[in-house]
Amino acid sequence: MCPKWLDKNAKAAWRQLIPQLADMGVLTKIDGQALALLCQTWGKWKDAELAIRQHGSVVPIYNADGSLKYLQQSPYVSIARSAADQLARMFREFGMTPSARTRIEVPEQKVDDSDKRGFLAI
Repeated sequence: MCPKWLDKNAKAAWRQLIPQLADMGVLTKIDGQALALLCQTWGKWKDAELAIRQHGSVVPIYNADGSLKYLQQSPYVSIARSAADQLARMFREFGMTPSARTRIEVPEQKVDDSDKRGFLAI
């Protein structure tokens, strides 16, 4: 079950990832918190990218007289970069990149489909 405290973007990621990761056979009961962190980080990355799209990647800094002093990088750029770096590491942990999938060995398990929704409840 999706944690209630996740933000809306993270919940959307959770709903998308659960069936895909379950089909890959890489989820166990202990993975719920790691998956919640991945989804919340993805939501943070998405929010930052949308803010960059809306406001731009630089912020004008003005002098007291209203003239442009300089352009400064938007804080959303570093937030997006940091979240993307974290996501890249988490994606590898879950086997969500082509190279990571070549290294993952999942033992054969019979999964009861009725259990897919609730086995990651946190």
